Amino acid sequence: MTTTSVSPETLAARAAYILRGNDTGELTTAAPQLYPHLWSWDAAFVAIGLATLSVPRAIAELRTLLRAQWRTGMLPHIVFGPDQGYFPGPDVWDCGVAAAAPAGVQTSGICQPPVHAIAVRRVLDAGRRNGGADRELAERFAAETFDQWLAWHRWLATARDPSRRGLLEIFHGWESGMDNSPRWDRAYSAVVPGAHMPVDRRHDLQHVADAGQRPTDEEYQRYLWLMHQMHEARYDDDAVRETVDFRVTDVFMSGVAALASEVLAELGDEFGRRAEADELRELAARFRAGVLSAVSPQTGLARDEDVRTGERFEVLSVGGFAPLLCGGDPAVTAHQLDLLTGPQWCGHPDLLYAVPPSTAPAYPGFQARTYWRGPQWPFLNWLLWWALRRHGATGLATKIRAEALRQLSDLAFGEYYEPFTGEALGSAHQSWTAAVALDWLLAAD
Repeated sequence: MTTTSVSPETLAARAAYILRGNDTGELTTAAPQLYPHLWSWDAAFVAIGLATLSVPRAIAELRTLLRAQWRTGMLPHIVFGPDQGYFPGPDVWDCGVAAAAPAGVQTSGICQPPVHAIAVRRVLDAGRRNGGADRELAERFAAETFDQWLAWHRWLATARDPSRRGLLEIFHGWESGMDNSPRWDRAYSAVVPGAHMPVDRRHDLQHVADAGQRPTDEEYQRYLWLMHQMHEARYDDDAVRETVDFRVTDVFMSGVAALASEVLAELGDEFGRRAEADELRELAARFRAGVLSAVSPQTGLARDEDVRTGERFEVLSVGGFAPLLCGGDPAVTAHQLDLLTGPQWCGHPDLLYAVPPSTAPAYPGFQARTYWRGPQWPFLNWLLWWALRRHGATGLATKIRAEALRQLSDLAFGEYYEPFTGEALGSAHQSWTAAVALDWLLAAD
């Protein structure tokens, strides 16, 4: 039984109201003002929430993303809608220079973590739970789009793991989804823009009153410089890999890839794609092994690595819990569960809600109010809950769900939350925050 300061019915109704208010018809904006477009991994979580309200609408969300898929198989991290005020917008990305860019759709030129198979699974489950036309539609969607999701995983396995280490490489912190996390401080310190990158058009500071919650202008200079480098390489995978100043392995993204590849393999089994399911299980095993190879004997957390220097980053970031997503080693899992519930993380005595902060409070780079440097993120709580439950850690999963819903009972549905005061930060009415609340409240276990 979940205890919140508002009734579950009120919380669900408010979450549904927010999702419907952010719906433009074919895409749900990530937030009504700060993020007026579709973001790749946001769309996956949004579809999960939408499936509790309307299976057809959830499917439409994922189809909008798939229409923007690049010919290489990449799913871009932004699909731009009609809003023209966002920066950096399609004019800055200028992906028309890329041979692989989709026709008739404006996108960014990078990707985000591949959580999408999990969304397909949840939408399919919702359709089957509802029965009738919803079941037929969801099963047809999963079968018809299987090859597109497969192409996405194959692209990751080749373009972003060229050495087959089982560790996906990223060329921009935005690709991790954890944009300014301390995970990337060392790698970003080596990025020196070769020209002035204008940041006066920044969109985010117009909608967040406290600039301290957001990345600095200096950080944005580096972000824009990396975009410039990728544009100069025409977003060609091989050329970017050789020329961009930021090239690191992302252990959390690799953990997501292992988990999602297993889920997609299960879908392949259901729809008679046995050879492809076997291929996906091989990918899952590769990524799982890569994640486990990166676990630090000092901290017990998995580490990212600068591909150019070979340096592994000993950072106390929530990204280090990647092994809890993909499993594979009971000893590592047990140790990580102890860490997650211990005093550095969910058991920290000063946390208002016992869900993981994005950076451990004891870490020198921790900042309680600044984006990925300390705040708690509801969608990430959902992902951990789902993975923990899948791997049998149901007791902890139940506790995370209960604490996360208590956090959301302020009805602000914030982008992220201050871990000690519980204040909603960033943008309000965040779509994926509302979406995961709906799944927790309305979806059958």
